[in-house]
This record gives sequence, C-alpha cells and structure tokens, in this order.
Amino acid sequence: MKQLHIYLFFISILTSCLSFSQEEEKQLTAKDTLPPGEKYGLRVGVDIARIIRSSVEDKYSGFEIVGDYRISNKFFVAAEIGNESLIRDEENINVEGSGSYIRAGIDYNTYGNWYGMQNSIYVGLRYGYSRFDQTLNDYIIFTGTDYFGENEIIEPVTRDGLNASWIELVLGIKAELFKNIYLGANVSLRNMVSEKKPEGFDNLYIPGFGRTNDFSQIGVGYGYNISYLIPLYKRKR
Repeated sequence: MKQLHIYLFFISILTSCLSFSQEEEKQLTAKDTLPPGEKYGLRVGVDIARIIRSSVEDKYSGFEIVGDYRISNKFFVAAEIGNESLIRDEENINVEGSGSYIRAGIDYNTYGNWYGMQNSIYVGLRYGYSRFDQTLNDYIIFTGTDYFGENEIIEPVTRDGLNASWIELVLGIKAELFKNIYLGANVSLRNMVSEKKPEGFDNLYIPGFGRTNDFSQIGVGYGYNISYLIPLYKRKR
C-alpha cells in the first residue's frame, strides 16, 4: 500500500510537469513563426526507486542504469542494465538471489507534444535476460502437519551460473523538469520465457525479473527514474 501511495505521488508530480511544460511551449510557439528542430539524442539516468529501497531495506540492494535513444518522431530504442540482490526469508526457507541483468526493447510515445517538446506517455516492449546465483542459507523440513525439526546449514549452499529470460510490457511517463532533465515512472508486466533452476531448490528471486512463485510465470515491476538528455542533433518534424 505504501508503494502504491508513492507511485501515485510520482504520477501526480509528472502530470503537473506535463501540463506546465505544455503551456510553456504553447507560449513559445505563439511567439516563434519558425519553430526550432526537435532534439534527438541519448537520454541516460538511474532508477532512484532501487537506490531508495537499498537504503531502507536491509535484505535488498540494487542499482540500475536506464537509457533511451530517439530514432523517429514517436519511437525510442530503450534499455535498462542493473544489478540486484534480495534475501527471501520465507516460513521454511531462506534464499538469496543475486546477479546482473539487461532489458532491451523499444518504446512508443503516445503523448501529443507541442513542437520541440520531448515529454512522453509511452508503451514499451522489452526482452530481459539475467545471470545470477542462488544461495540457500537455511531451511526447515515439514512433512504433513508434523514438525520433524530444523535443519540448519552451517555453510550456505550456492548454485552459480544460473540464467533466466523473459518478455515484458511497459507503461510509463517521462516529463522534463528542467532543461534536458527528465523525471519518469513506469510499471511493467513480465512473462517468463526460460529459467535455469538450481539443483535441490527453486529460484525465489531473479534479478531484473523479481519474485517468483509456483503458481504463475507472471511477474510485475515498477520504477522511478531521473535522466539527462544528451542532444546529438536536431531534426524537423
């Protein structure tokens, strides 16, 4: 619930930024008979949600670099590269998943910008790939309703060289706060394509994909990011 409130707060800020920049651009357009060319370039930033979560949650650490490159009026090539680690402490098992990942794909901007603006409300498609390790810290054995005792692992068991891949649908928004500086938020729906499981237990957390379960191949994610646009050239619409 707290995450939902934070996400709605970010959306309200971004919506206000879109309205403000739209009105500002409208005033500029009224003055300029020959509008400038639109900026094309590389936009690079970081996911601030992972930075905040790493600072407040002891069992999680993560960092993600985000970027996109405008290839046409509406389309952007986009990617996210990161590293994550999470300890899942369940009722009968404690497992840590850690590793690196990349998600790459394309975004389509559905927002009708005034000339020269580069705000976006977008829908995107990604292919994700992760390489990671799973460490089994301890577990408890249950049989039926009887409790047979706890099996403490003195030395954690690590399975390395694991991997997983998935596809995901992304919905997001990006608004220009200051010149070439953008604030963004997104949510994603992920579907597992392939997964290499460790011998003797399952993957409970896959970096880049998130938590897993036995009932579905579907995962969800979210992010807040701040990025800077590096203008490379301009093109008329």
